[in-house]
Amino acid sequence: MNKEKALRGAKIIIENWMCLKENDRLLIVTDSGHKEEAELLKTVAEEAGSKAYIHITQTKGKLVGVYFDATPHAFTEYDYIIGATDYSLVTTVAARTAIREGKKFLSLPLHTNDGHSMLEYDFLMCDTDRSRTAAQTLIKKLQHAHIIHVTTTLGTDIYFYKKERHAKFFNGKVHDCDGYSSASIEVYVPVQEDKTHGIVVLDGSYGYIGKVQTPFNITFNHGKITGIEESKDGNILKDFIEDYKDDKMYTASEFGIGLNPLSHCDGNCYIEDESALGTVHIGLGRNLALGGMWEASGHFDLTIRNPDVYADGFKIIHSGKIII
Repeated sequence: MNKEKALRGAKIIIENWMCLKENDRLLIVTDSGHKEEAELLKTVAEEAGSKAYIHITQTKGKLVGVYFDATPHAFTEYDYIIGATDYSLVTTVAARTAIREGKKFLSLPLHTNDGHSMLEYDFLMCDTDRSRTAAQTLIKKLQHAHIIHVTTTLGTDIYFYKKERHAKFFNGKVHDCDGYSSASIEVYVPVQEDKTHGIVVLDGSYGYIGKVQTPFNITFNHGKITGIEESKDGNILKDFIEDYKDDKMYTASEFGIGLNPLSHCDGNCYIEDESALGTVHIGLGRNLALGGMWEASGHFDLTIRNPDVYADGFKIIHSGKIII
């Protein structure tokens, strides 16, 4: 780990995103693979006068959230919580309970595929004020729309439905985002879970797995994946979802638009991929903390490049460029 760059990232997170003050109680939840990063975050928090604690989970990998589903009050004695495990904790019952009780939660999944700490990545330096303004502009168009339609030149043609679902945003800063946020700079919608239909030609990244090498087709009907093209990349996705042993992981539960101009969709970092400016992503699995109604054993995203996006027929993105 490049200590100088990682320290820069830790300071952005603690000082700019969490805005910790003296005597605030911070819990950093991590796993055995990220203890060094957690210690760095703890040190910066203590330098700000906060009381910081580290909890190391016993479970690693995609099922890390199981304990925090079974222990709903795991976070409630703290003022601030950072979920800094490999996989996201923001959709867990414990995170949802803490947020409802007025605690501040930051989703900071640290999984990377290139051997570097996510704290070293330049995308953490995104201008949060500009991303907030961009998000609010998009939300005005999305908020009252019922149907979101996405197409690409490769053949993606898919519809999402959001009746009575609210578009919101993440920009890192917990005080900007209803008490919880994510390192993924994005607008998101917890779409109706039984409505998504169409074809996705996946050409960006598939969550924690990394970069898609050869684009492949995914078919959705009544909200669920009903077909994945037989190919090397397609079979990788099939195996990844099947490993959850949970049929609810096949459900499309989120539509998102990346807003970070410093991010690249290179498959090196899950959070960077889905927040790359002008990409869109489809969240699979649980969406309760996002404002949806779908319970599942996890959540991850499929990222699509250079989309055209329409809100009730009104074009808001053209070939990956926001045009409103």
